[in-house]
Amino acid sequence: MTIKSDNLSGAVRHRARWRPNGAQIITGMATGFLVLLAFLAVFADWVSPYDPLRQNLMEALQGPSAAHWLGTDDLGRDVLSRLIHGCRIAAIAAAEATTIAVLLGVPIGLFIGYRGGMWDWVVMRIVEAVVSIPGIMVAIVIIAILGAGLHRAMIALGILFSTSFLRLARGVVLAEREEVYVRSARVVGASDNRILIRHIFPNIAPPLIVQVTLTVGAVLLAEAGLSFIGLGVQPPQASWGTMLNTAAAFMDFNWFLSVPPGVAIILTVLSVNLLGDVLRDSIGRGIAVAVTPDKPAQRFAPEPVAAEPVSLARRADEILRVENLQVMVPARSGGEVPVITDLSLSIARGETLGLVGESGSGKTLTGLAILGLLATGVRTTHGSIMLNGRDLRELTRHQMEQVRGNEAAMVFQDPTTSLNPAFTVGSQISEVLRMKQSLTRKQAWNRTVELIDRVGIPRPEERARAYPHELSGGMAQRVAIARALSCNPSLLIADEPTTALDVTVQQEILDLFRDLQAEFGMAILFVTHDLAVAADICDRIAVMYAGEMVEMADVDPLFAEPRHPYTSGLLSAMPHASDRMPPLPTIRGNVPRPGDWPVGCRFSDRCDYKIAACDARIPLVGTERQVRCIRACEFGMEAAS
Repeated sequence: MTIKSDNLSGAVRHRARWRPNGAQIITGMATGFLVLLAFLAVFADWVSPYDPLRQNLMEALQGPSAAHWLGTDDLGRDVLSRLIHGCRIAAIAAAEATTIAVLLGVPIGLFIGYRGGMWDWVVMRIVEAVVSIPGIMVAIVIIAILGAGLHRAMIALGILFSTSFLRLARGVVLAEREEVYVRSARVVGASDNRILIRHIFPNIAPPLIVQVTLTVGAVLLAEAGLSFIGLGVQPPQASWGTMLNTAAAFMDFNWFLSVPPGVAIILTVLSVNLLGDVLRDSIGRGIAVAVTPDKPAQRFAPEPVAAEPVSLARRADEILRVENLQVMVPARSGGEVPVITDLSLSIARGETLGLVGESGSGKTLTGLAILGLLATGVRTTHGSIMLNGRDLRELTRHQMEQVRGNEAAMVFQDPTTSLNPAFTVGSQISEVLRMKQSLTRKQAWNRTVELIDRVGIPRPEERARAYPHELSGGMAQRVAIARALSCNPSLLIADEPTTALDVTVQQEILDLFRDLQAEFGMAILFVTHDLAVAADICDRIAVMYAGEMVEMADVDPLFAEPRHPYTSGLLSAMPHASDRMPPLPTIRGNVPRPGDWPVGCRFSDRCDYKIAACDARIPLVGTERQVRCIRACEFGMEAAS
């Protein structure tokens, strides 16, 4: 597997180096031209054959000659010398305006994109008002307030172009903040500022680089335009814009005057854009599409839901206890709808509770709600989440950051996306150790290597220096487990950690969970849709359907005698539980969407045992074994064998 990965990496590197000859030539020419401009801008005083301000009316409006390679202007000044000094003005203008635009737009875009809410709404309305007016008019208004001149004009252009960086940064952050590796960073307790700077910013750098190159070109054109109309560089300073102004006034006498500054502007803009494309392709993932989210639904305080009496038995050495949890999400039509209601469960130290059910049942959302990692607009409204005796719903944001990583951690389903592709796997584990346990860089690295070795990865020091894409799925998942367990949490939430892996690797990961649980004594909430996996690793199983728990019992009794029709249907639908003769048993219909649940039993529309009493709300009854079915006491529903 390692050889295959190495060969693949070599092939990718080979393709990255290969380019058509024409593209190499064009890229080299663009780079060389920009290097030449930078050289001329720095050493203009020594390179220029003449003083750009020296006048000689006797030699006015001459064409190219041996004495003046590009001719002279209306005052007899050397055009080549003025063109060279114009490089300095162009460099200063591009640097000032672009820097102002980046420093003003990117931080604001990162902030409002990550935080959202009122900040996002207010800032975006202001930006929309600015961009609705022609840019040159906005710049002229700002210059009218600040006054004419190069630096004032660049401040105006910087403010104007900052809106592009703001919208780009906001759009990319809106997409990146929902990535699993961002949630993974929050699980270990990283602060918002650290997530933005350390994790999100490196991944939005490629589109920002492209935007910088586009802005440099736009600044050069805008500076030339402002200088042309007398609002930028003021005579007698030499800039490409003022040179075009002079050329326009004397076009009838010497048409060649407009060629040098015009060609310089065109070649500079093209070269900057070409170089930006090369940089983007070589260091990043390309341009991420800026996503504009739907307008947030208007939030109304939901009517209090009558919580069912909690009959959850107190367990010895209890780590996690969730009672009557309710989670709401914004509805497209306005208001909110519940996605999880009256959820209660508990896990003791050294115990594994499996959470099973079809997609859309609310399994993953339960884990995210426990750690306070719900997406924007999603919130818990009722219930309590007790971890080691503290209600997590009552903690502040800072307190929750301390809980994540130290007391609770999470392993996500896809190992390739739960790790940040911009950093080595070792640096991502050592970051947790340095931040949470205040270890030195060397101590954190040594501990990282030990953890990678502990989860069964060969050559741990070598693998610690690898990037996520250089590891197989099984290795990446082991690294994710090592990262989650780096601070010895008392609760581990595993969100379908074996789904993306092949069967043999699945068993290795399950064995690893068992060994680590025995070593650390942690409680595990194991989210899965595979009942065979749940039977292998779990002590108890909780079955969820349409946002509520329908049955919970120890593994053996639940498999031997399921008491809810949904549990029986899941067991019958297991491929190895059938007689291998078609058709494979299935549960008709689909999980209803939140807000479209039946009034009574939510499974009633798909149940073969439905009676009139199922149209009323069904409570969850029992203590050690719980079931939500009106007919559970009448018969046991045997699983298919």
